Formats: sequence, structure tokens, C-alpha cells
Amino acid sequence: MSTNVLRTTDGWWVVRGGRAVRIATKARTTAELLADRDAVREAVAAGEPGPPVGDLVALSPVTTPCRVVAQMVNHRSHARDSGYTGEVPPAFFRKASGSVSGPGEAIVRPSHVNFLDYEVELGLVMGALLPIGTVVEERDLPSYVAGLVVTDDVSARDVQLTKTQFYESKSYPTFTPTGPYLCLLEPEDFAHLLDLRLTLSANGEPRQDRTLADMIVPPARALTLPARFQTLEPGDLLPTGTPGGAALKAPPTAVEKLGALLPPAVKWKAFFKSQARNPRYLHAGDVVTAAIATPGGRIDLGEQRTPVTDPR
Repeated sequence: MSTNVLRTTDGWWVVRGGRAVRIATKARTTAELLADRDAVREAVAAGEPGPPVGDLVALSPVTTPCRVVAQMVNHRSHARDSGYTGEVPPAFFRKASGSVSGPGEAIVRPSHVNFLDYEVELGLVMGALLPIGTVVEERDLPSYVAGLVVTDDVSARDVQLTKTQFYESKSYPTFTPTGPYLCLLEPEDFAHLLDLRLTLSANGEPRQDRTLADMIVPPARALTLPARFQTLEPGDLLPTGTPGGAALKAPPTAVEKLGALLPPAVKWKAFFKSQARNPRYLHAGDVVTAAIATPGGRIDLGEQRTPVTDPR
């Protein structure tokens, strides 16, 4: 069975039935913790549970600096929302690890960003070196992936679209809320990955709700493709794409064809004027709730609740 690990300013904890058991480890980074699995197992077997989990303030269980390599348009429902009608070519982009924040930390909207969007994603946390040229089969996943986390790929759409700039638009501080748990998997748990359900709501309103069966490129191939050009190491994070339901959606085909005839400045002005009427973008005071779990809770990555604030 999987094991949920929590990180606080005081160290690492195993979660057992709503209570936390301290892990006797000197690990300061995620990679160091993954190398000390004996300490995790000892905490799982410990007799006396510690404080209630609700009394602890969770940090991101993925420590930084690390590599954050994300998949783009990797759910069929998101591809439809994005206007794709045929095959979707697999693509990846980098996020600055400085964007990684805790599961209860506020998402801070930069003052120049007017169209702030959300994307719940399953994050794969590497447990072993993935050298360039590695081909990963399904049976190999337990050899490379140590665990899973909830991530929210927060996006500044006005930066992303007008500059065609994924790195900047998705890398501002607090733009990758992560956790609360690092769910460490046993080999038998990997057979249940496609049962994982990703959900996200804003102010209690459901926005995203799909299982991993909606995924276009499954996790094993998701590791093989970036391994053509990118080494990954223990503790690195690979968010695997979001389902449909984000605020941004492609305009109707007729509108898109008309927009292609306009000068870029005019096209984007018209597009964002229409987007300004879209109430699904995030604003200060909103609260985003994201969770990932299988039915019955065999794998449960916990729930993150992140308020949205303006810069101070």
C-alpha cells in the first residue's frame, strides 16, 4: 500500500489515520528522504501516532531547487477545450522551481496579470536517475517514479498567449502549489494509476473532474519522451497535464479564422476583451481546492486549498 509523507518546518512525517508520525531522518531534501526509505518504513511501523495532521502546516513535499518539466495538452478533454481536432503532438515545457509553493500557501497574482488560470495536474516525483536515452516501459515505472503529488499549474494567460511564453507565464512565485502529501508508491500501486481522479474547484464551484484515463500520453511514455533531451534525477517533478475545465478555452472556429486576418495587436485586444467577460479566471479572494485520489482511497494524495491574493 502507498504511504503518505508530509513535510513541515520541523521535518518529515508519515500520515496515519489523520495523525502524523515523525520520521527519524536527517533528510533535508526530497531526494535525501527518498534515499532514506528505511526511516519511512520505521515510522509506518511505529506504535504511537503523533499530533493530528490538521495541527501541522504543510510545506511542499517537493523541495527546491529541482527540475520541473511539465507536459502540455495531455488530456483529451483539455485538447478539445484548446481547439485541437486531430492528433495532439506531445510537448513539454520547463517551469522555474521557484514557482513551487505549499498546499495552503496563497497564489500571488502579479500586478500585470489580468487572466489568472488554474490547472490541476498529477505530478510524478522521480526516485531514480533517468539518463538521456532511457526508454521506460510500464513495468519500469516503479524503478523510476517514487511517488505522486497534487500540483496546480497556475498560468498567466495574457503573458502566455501574447508572448507565446510558457516559461514566464507559468513560473512566477507560487505558480506551482504542490502537495499536501508525497504519496510513496509500492510496485503494486502502479496498476491503479488510471483510476486516479483529478478534481479542482474554485470557491466551491466544480471546474475540473476527470480520471487519468483521459490522458493522451501515459506516465511511462511521459518519461521516455523528455529523456530524449533531459536528464531527470531523484526529487525532480514532472506534472503530467491537466484535464478540461480550465478558464481558457479556444474561440469558435469562425472567430479564430477571422482573428487570423487581423494584426496581432488588434487580434489580442479583441480576444482579451471577450475574455474579460469570462468569470472563471481567478481573482483576489478566490480559493482554489484541488485533490487527486482513487475511488476507495487506495491512493489519496490529499487536498490543497490555496487562496488567491494580489501582491502587497
